[in-house]
Amino acid sequence: MKHVYTGKTKDVYELDDGNYLFKFKDDACGENGVFDPGANQIIGKIDGKGMAGLAISEYFFNRINSAGYPTHFIGCDVNKGEMKIRPAKNFGNGIEVICRYKATGSFIRRYGAYIKDGESLDALVEITLKDDERGDPFITRETLVALNILTLNEHDELIILMKNIVGIIKNEISAKGMELIDIKLEFGKDKNGKIMLIDEVSADIMRVYKNGKSVEPLEFTKIMLGDTL
Repeated sequence: MKHVYTGKTKDVYELDDGNYLFKFKDDACGENGVFDPGANQIIGKIDGKGMAGLAISEYFFNRINSAGYPTHFIGCDVNKGEMKIRPAKNFGNGIEVICRYKATGSFIRRYGAYIKDGESLDALVEITLKDDERGDPFITRETLVALNILTLNEHDELIILMKNIVGIIKNEISAKGMELIDIKLEFGKDKNGKIMLIDEVSADIMRVYKNGKSVEPLEFTKIMLGDTL
């Protein structure tokens, strides 16, 4: 297989059959030494985090696929830390779609004059461009269309798909006594131009609370999967 990309939490390889492979790593993102799924910096390693991220991604992808929503997920080998995926075409150089149930983190830094930390946002969806150099800027519907990143119809379809998929994730998390605060997912298009969920669905891309406190990635996986990992 051919190495094609080195990411913060996983590496990507191209396989001989035209599909791709994620190899998950133990690196954790955050700021000032504190875990933060929205951060662009690596703050260190957490032993076992890569395997845990893969196991929880498999858990959620299976449920999302079973519900009939399109994803790039084919299968995985948790012990090897590998996930096999279908190829996908990015929107532009890549976009990230964020769904917020409560205001916190960067949302408060931007809009703290209008809302308090922890206030409800009722599944507010925002979109950012994947661009570390420019700080992953937020972008509006009209600007996405003006820059030919996606069409109006694709945007509206994406928002509906995002809310439906996140609803599944939120319900699974709630069933385990936890609360989904916000989550950042990625979407692309398959070879036929159909929008599908890509990347991963692990604790690295979501903020989850239990009894009002943030749940760390390994603890989250243990609560969700119990002793099955």
